[in-house]
Amino acid sequence: MEKKMRFGIKSKIIIGYLIVIVCLFIAFIVLNSQISSLQKERNFIIDHDIEVHDLTNRIEKHLLDMETGQRGYIITGEASYLEPYNSAASSWEKDYNALYQLLNNNPNQQEKLEKIKGSIQDWIEAAGEPTIALKKENNTKELQQFFEKDPGRQYMDDIRSQFTSFRNVEKKSTETRATELDEKNQKIKIGLYGLLLFVTLISLAIAIVLSNSIVNTIKEVTQTIKRITASKGELKGRIKVRSNDEIKDLGIATNALLENIEERNWLQTNIAHAVTMYQGIASVDKLAEKFLFTVSEMTGASFGAFYVREENDKGDLFVKQAAFADRKGDAGRESFLIGEGLIGQAALEKRTLVINDVPDTYQLIASGLGEVKPKSIFIVPVLFEDEVIAVIELASLHELTVLEQELISQVIETFGLTINGVIRRMEIARLLKESQAMTEELQAQSEELQTQSEELQMQSEELRMINEQLEERTKDAEEKSFELEAAKEDLEEKAHQLELNSQYKSEFLANMSHELRTPLNSILILSEMLEENAAKTLSEDEEEYARIIHSSGKDLLALINDILDLSKVESGKLDVLLAEMNMSELPDQIERNFSHVAEQKKVQLKINKAQDVPNIIHTDEKRFQQIVKNLLSNAFKFTESGSVTVSIQRVADHRLTTAMRTVDTDCWLEIAVADTGIGIPKEKHQLIFEAFQQADGATVRKYGGTGLGLSICSEFAKLLGGWISLSSEVGKGSTFTLYLPSLSNGLVDYEKVNFAYEEVAVSIEEAEPEAEITEIDHPVQPVEPSLPDDENVFQDKRVLIVDDDQRNIFALKTALAKQGMTIMTAHNGIECLEMMKNSEPFDLILMDIMMPQMDGYEAMQKIRGELKLVDLPIIALTAKAMKNDREKCLEAGASDYISKPLDLNQLFSVMRVWLVN
Repeated sequence: MEKKMRFGIKSKIIIGYLIVIVCLFIAFIVLNSQISSLQKERNFIIDHDIEVHDLTNRIEKHLLDMETGQRGYIITGEASYLEPYNSAASSWEKDYNALYQLLNNNPNQQEKLEKIKGSIQDWIEAAGEPTIALKKENNTKELQQFFEKDPGRQYMDDIRSQFTSFRNVEKKSTETRATELDEKNQKIKIGLYGLLLFVTLISLAIAIVLSNSIVNTIKEVTQTIKRITASKGELKGRIKVRSNDEIKDLGIATNALLENIEERNWLQTNIAHAVTMYQGIASVDKLAEKFLFTVSEMTGASFGAFYVREENDKGDLFVKQAAFADRKGDAGRESFLIGEGLIGQAALEKRTLVINDVPDTYQLIASGLGEVKPKSIFIVPVLFEDEVIAVIELASLHELTVLEQELISQVIETFGLTINGVIRRMEIARLLKESQAMTEELQAQSEELQTQSEELQMQSEELRMINEQLEERTKDAEEKSFELEAAKEDLEEKAHQLELNSQYKSEFLANMSHELRTPLNSILILSEMLEENAAKTLSEDEEEYARIIHSSGKDLLALINDILDLSKVESGKLDVLLAEMNMSELPDQIERNFSHVAEQKKVQLKINKAQDVPNIIHTDEKRFQQIVKNLLSNAFKFTESGSVTVSIQRVADHRLTTAMRTVDTDCWLEIAVADTGIGIPKEKHQLIFEAFQQADGATVRKYGGTGLGLSICSEFAKLLGGWISLSSEVGKGSTFTLYLPSLSNGLVDYEKVNFAYEEVAVSIEEAEPEAEITEIDHPVQPVEPSLPDDENVFQDKRVLIVDDDQRNIFALKTALAKQGMTIMTAHNGIECLEMMKNSEPFDLILMDIMMPQMDGYEAMQKIRGELKLVDLPIIALTAKAMKNDREKCLEAGASDYISKPLDLNQLFSVMRVWLVN
């Protein structure tokens, strides 16, 4: 009978649960089906619509990268701006194809996409590639004409409008799907409530039946549980049941449950206490100390160490951050590598180690009365994102219970996140300090961006208004694209012609220099010899004629040099050699060079140098001297009476503009050349700095000149990092001011200099000079150079002149013969080599470069190589005077280099040096 009752209660409970489970299973199947349907709808909306919007935005970003790269390259000419353009050009079609495939169930949207693709391709063909090609060809004129029309902007506005329309349609489609999904969800909710009600009713019926069958038998158990409940959480009491049936099983199970709950309460209470103690801790070492103290207090552990992972060259190193019951710092090793020892192995395998059989050699736990060997060791790694970031080792005088081990394990589960959070907070605190330094800059940029945002809003409104007009012009732009393609081919052909013309220009200037300097060499040498009239055979008028010829030759040489310098500057082939320049010598140099001019014109020369001007600056002294000499020559040329004043001072710090401060320089100098001459009209101030330009025709007729001087000065000043400004009034005089930086750290960016000139143009004129000026008064007396006595050096020296021009040979032979030298001549390199092989040795060779059959380069190489005459002085003479000629001559074997037309004093000086050596 007892077995039947036991069976009956069990059967009823099983049957009741089976019915409930079946109902729940049926409800679950129905609900799961509906939820799966909703999930599919939801996933479609999330995946499909988000992907569509993402691909749309990416295509627009690619187009923006192309437009930005195109404009950046056109503005700056930097090839690096083409990298985003090329990358976007190769990527946008891939995203377009993915978007097109994603919309295969929406033909209308695919049709809009095809229109967008056409617009993008039209922009690339009409505005993208042509402008880049024009920039590469440096065709500024065509670029300017292109951007005056700017068809690319029309395409871009059209594309943006098409994308906006496309996204609006997608947005409406998404809203429609969401509405349908909400309706399905409402239906499922209603069905769920119905099923819930049905299952509830069945469950209540079963519960009533079962409760009626067992309620009487469990009253005693209920009373016992009530007493336990009335004890306000005290779980020490236990249920006592005398019967031997399911109720007894229930009592036993309830007692086990009470014990388990009691353990769990203890576990949860200690876990909560451990978690709350992490709050407010901002450093790893304090967190480790607090953790060890808390865990030791909960588990009764007597010894412990806490290690945190740090990365170094040897790999992951775990360093001790804290210890419990530490005795003079000997609680465990200071650090260990992963896999090193038991603790390292636990970190490597990411598993907890419990050792109850502790060896006798293990470190003892110290107390006030002595030392005790631990009975249990517990090593647990702390994980964060499946990576070991810390390891904890505890030692106890008793074996840790399973509950204590579980407590530590559960605390450790979230402790990795806490450690990582503390480490991150420490890192954030460090980064916060760095970010504070950037706050001011970001605020300034934010204000600028806000201003730009307002401007963009205004522009977007304007663009919206003209969008309709742009659409009407699209068709016209498409027709013009074909015309632009034809124009592109023409421009490419013209660019090729311009490149050839530039090459022809360089060759023409080189040949012109040679052809002009060769006869000019003879004119200058012979006219100088005639002017000296050593034989006293010429009359005074004939001597004057010779002086006029020599002076005219020098003027022609200066004109040739000016044209070559201007050509080199325009082509960017003029070298700038930075070196130290002594500014203290500049006043004396100016006086030596121009005092005799001042005397001749009866004009007073004043030189003022401020005391704060540094003695040494870094610049190209040759170009600097050319600028100053040219400015002074102009000042004396256009000044009939009065004075010419040179003022040298340092630009004060308060006068430096922002752009001038960006130039990497020691100081800025201001060299002003003021005259009391004819003056220049204000409308001509810019004109006179252009090549071959002067203020008016009367100036050219009265004063002469080619108009190249100021143009060359302006270009030289730019190369040296400065500029020239002009202030002038007709009839009162002019002041040319050279602003120049000391370039101790190399050349500056010309764009910075150009911007600095524009910024300083007004401020320099308004500023009052505060530098203390010291006037340097020197007696105006011309310097008479002493003529060297060359008779002992040149007498009976054998000199070989190698030149294909008989005029040069005659001039040189006549001049050298007067010095007592023996002269031999050869007309090309071949004759030169033959004469050297078949005649007595020569003391010196004057070698022309441009000769037929064998030029001077080859001849010098054979003299040094084949004839082994490495010590024979060879002076190269050339009329080409182009870039790198000197280096080429020296590499070919020349001892020295002189350009034609020759200065006899220079020639004799160079010859004397090499003959004496």
